[in-house]
Amino acid sequence: MRIIEDVQKTSEVFPNLVLTIGSFDGVHLGHQRILEELIATARYCSGTAALLTLTPHPRQIFAPENAPNILTCDAKKAELLAQAGIDVLYMLPFDAAIAAFSPREFVEEIVVKRCHAKVLIVGHDFCFGKNAEGDYEYLSRIAPDYGFSVRQIAQRVIQGERVSSTLIRECILQGEVERVEHFLGRKYSIRGTVESGRGVGRKLGFPTANLRPHCDAIPANGVYAAEAWLEGVSYPAAINIGVAPTIRHNSTAIEAHLLDFEKQDIVGEVMEVVFHKRIRPEKKFESLEALIEAIDRDVEAIRAYFKQNVS
Repeated sequence: MRIIEDVQKTSEVFPNLVLTIGSFDGVHLGHQRILEELIATARYCSGTAALLTLTPHPRQIFAPENAPNILTCDAKKAELLAQAGIDVLYMLPFDAAIAAFSPREFVEEIVVKRCHAKVLIVGHDFCFGKNAEGDYEYLSRIAPDYGFSVRQIAQRVIQGERVSSTLIRECILQGEVERVEHFLGRKYSIRGTVESGRGVGRKLGFPTANLRPHCDAIPANGVYAAEAWLEGVSYPAAINIGVAPTIRHNSTAIEAHLLDFEKQDIVGEVMEVVFHKRIRPEKKFESLEALIEAIDRDVEAIRAYFKQNVS
């Protein structure tokens, strides 16, 4: 997949370009329906399947207090899009100048002049341009003037729920990591950088890797069965998310205890945690001894889970 870091600076022209535009945060099953149509259309016309995404999310710039918890960092999103079959990923750095584009200016400057789109495929709720004044109906009216066609994809409904990034965020923030899989089409994961901790876990007999996440949507506090991917190898892991109330009162941390893992120093390495199941909510114990016993039970439960469910 070809990644163009700033679509405004490119002069490349790709054959019969079929384009979609959006945040595509999570690359969930609703997004995947759009991608399937996009790729099928591009293949039919021997063309190029392309996606244009804004970075950062517009609300992170203009309404940071209401900005969404991002599900996938840029690197993870790019990997998922490449796996789906996207040929070209255009990045559009979002700022006040882009926000001021009228719908027509956006079409002229980005869709036509930079992307040279022949077909534009959008989702059911697609809006663009200043004050989100542009939509599918607007595109349908002006597309013939610019020599491209436009198509809209209906929203996907699963288990009676309309699939959306908002729905998935709500599930994650409530710790419903098993339910999320029905809407994502895969297990939810967090990628982050391992940071130095205080060594408390090691003193208790359960050394942990402290993860600084590259995205914002963190599951509810509690203990989770997960896979920890490190240097291309997967390890069963007990993940604790929370403030560890028995031993400290601090900010929320993500701590991963990798089962049967012997490497001592992984600080600075990138690790991805794939959530399988929430074992229990976070709890304050009466003593360190009670905490150690609980962790031991959690680890054995997670070991048994992976033995039964993951080959």
